[in-house]
Amino acid sequence: MNKEDEKKEDQNQDQQANSSSIVQKIQQLGQSNIPAAPDSNIHVLSIIGQVEGHIQLPPQNKTTKYEHLLPQLIAIEQNPKIEGMIILLNTVGGDVEAGLALAEMIASISKPTVSIVLGGGHSIGVPIAVATDHSFIAPTATMTIHPVRLTGLVIGVPQTFEYLDKMQDRVINFVINHSNIKEEKFKDLMFAKGNLTRDIGTNVVGADAVDYGLIDGVGGVKEAMAKLNELIGQTNETGKQVIQ
Repeated sequence: MNKEDEKKEDQNQDQQANSSSIVQKIQQLGQSNIPAAPDSNIHVLSIIGQVEGHIQLPPQNKTTKYEHLLPQLIAIEQNPKIEGMIILLNTVGGDVEAGLALAEMIASISKPTVSIVLGGGHSIGVPIAVATDHSFIAPTATMTIHPVRLTGLVIGVPQTFEYLDKMQDRVINFVINHSNIKEEKFKDLMFAKGNLTRDIGTNVVGADAVDYGLIDGVGGVKEAMAKLNELIGQTNETGKQVIQ
């Protein structure tokens, strides 16, 4: 094989590599070119679909695995270049203990944090949404507040009810401690009848979540970025975390 043939073969290989790279981008993102993100002091964390905990969900389910997020949260806390975090929420809920673990981790981060509920922040998504220093909800987004449920084999004894009751108390206490909603109001929403067709609970939409004191404000990306930059500025001035 002469040099010209080798050169042509190398060019063909490069073209094939580029075309396969473009195909991968189209498959993953629906477009061939993606804008290059500049270095940012803000980290964006997405919690999408169902929060997967100790039990692996079927492959057709859109899930966020909590064991993937926990190391990320530690890395965010340790990285000096990251000054703040935005959490994007569009979740139907999921594993209660996994969701509470994420909420506790987010609440314990020393850097400013802001959450945006987009589409839905249902069930265990409620504690995650209120775990940040400031929370926003899109005008059309909803949050379903309902009692804790068990799936699978349930033993019909008083101990099972006590276990459920204690788990529910953990969720209620976290929400009322990290938002402005009153305990009585939150329980009223949780145990309301007639709002959900075949269940008890309440579906809270946009501005109503703010009126109840569950979420801090109605807004989206612009409002969340402005608030986070404000919190980062206050933190840099004082050298301390600003708690809302």
